Amino acid sequence: MAWMDRARDSFRPGISSYTTQVAADNAGTVNFDRSCLGIREVNKREAMTVICWFRRVLRLDDHPALVAAAEGGPVIPLVILDPAEARAHPASAQRQAMALPDLDAALRRQGSRLIVRRGDPDAVLSAMIRDSGARAVHATQGLPFATDDGLAAAVEGAGARLHLHPPADLIPRGSVLTGTGTRFKVFTPFWRALRKGSIADPLPAPRLSLPMSWPASDGLDWPEARAAMNRGWDVVARHVQAGESAAHDRLDAFLDRLDARYGTRRDTPSDSDATSGLSDALAVGEISARRLWHRAMNAQAHGIGGVEDFLRELAWRDFARDLFDATPNMGRTCWKSEWNDFPCSGDGPEAEAWRQGRTGVALVDAGMREMFATGRMHNRVRMIAASYLVKHLMIDWRVGLDWFARCLTDWDAASNAMNWQWVAGCGPDASPYFRVFNPDTQAAKFDGKHRYRDHWLKPGAQGAADFAAAAPRSWVLDHHPAPLIDLDRGRQRALDAYARFRR
Repeated sequence: MAWMDRARDSFRPGISSYTTQVAADNAGTVNFDRSCLGIREVNKREAMTVICWFRRVLRLDDHPALVAAAEGGPVIPLVILDPAEARAHPASAQRQAMALPDLDAALRRQGSRLIVRRGDPDAVLSAMIRDSGARAVHATQGLPFATDDGLAAAVEGAGARLHLHPPADLIPRGSVLTGTGTRFKVFTPFWRALRKGSIADPLPAPRLSLPMSWPASDGLDWPEARAAMNRGWDVVARHVQAGESAAHDRLDAFLDRLDARYGTRRDTPSDSDATSGLSDALAVGEISARRLWHRAMNAQAHGIGGVEDFLRELAWRDFARDLFDATPNMGRTCWKSEWNDFPCSGDGPEAEAWRQGRTGVALVDAGMREMFATGRMHNRVRMIAASYLVKHLMIDWRVGLDWFARCLTDWDAASNAMNWQWVAGCGPDASPYFRVFNPDTQAAKFDGKHRYRDHWLKPGAQGAADFAAAAPRSWVLDHHPAPLIDLDRGRQRALDAYARFRR
């Protein structure tokens, strides 16, 4: 389509000068020196080197920290591979590592390069400042993935200044409020308020000036993540399309096939063309939510159907981040505090069977195996697998949250916490606890021809082979495990516990 070709040309990441609009976009940065915004012309011969830490924003397009760094002087692009992150979130760490070659190639097309260091971020930043003589560090705020505590002290102690920039989400945190000036706690009114407002335009990729010399780099591999993934690394890698350019290609392809059936087709787990497939690219920052929003809006303006449902999904991500910003302990504590006393089991043999895809419930097991072999799980199946854990098995939702955080390449701390608390009935705008999904009924409705379940469970199928190749050798590979609990009995047990809890 001619309109799509024009849209692709206009929205592709490119190189351009920084525009005055960016000053307004970055007005909310922490400790931000407005002289870095290009309000005056920078003499590059006199400008001092700055470091731009590519902190889960593994792209050049719509990267506020990079744009500000480019206006401050010659830029050293830096990625920090933290061994602690690799141990806690190995699939997400692998996904980030796989994005680095494309990022380095994009920088080299400008004559720049990516510097990679491994270690604790505080220590790495201090060493980089000493090695490079940089006088400023620009980075994206850590929330929801990491804390910013201690960063400023480490940077300033090494003789530089830290500038933290908001991510290129749809809205700045806390900017969409109720009529009484409080944050929304229910998604639908949040969505309506966001939809009526305006979403800032994405920033074009800046032109970078180069430092006089380059510090040493540790290379693009992340050995701690590779070790943590073990046998799963090569299997998961086959299911990943990494890099900023690949993300834009996927977006092009999705918008080409998007139509009014999107809202219903996305619930079919065997329909791989129904969804955008961009959640992992969004999670590691290969493409921004703002870019997705404006591309989708452009498609809608040209008569493409299904866009509104896609925009709602982007808005749910911002809703989760907004609430996580207000209550950053959501990953550990029930948002509805009284639910901290709800009776449930901790980790144990049944939770391990769930993790290994051995519950005896076909749709749940298929989803758990898909996640372990690919780093992804279909969204409806995630909901069913989570509901089974917290309701049929009555296991603490945090057990599931932690496993998803280890296994998902599209892991996002805010969305993960919000979605688990939604299923468990203890979060904001949560599904009522008495709403207990029947996995077999859901399978009949959304996988009536068994295509999804057969792919992951049937001996000889490619999905089953992938899972067997990725699973630790200590796991029991059982294609027909006995059910852990009768579905009707599990449902009634959960409802009885809920009734007692309410009394």
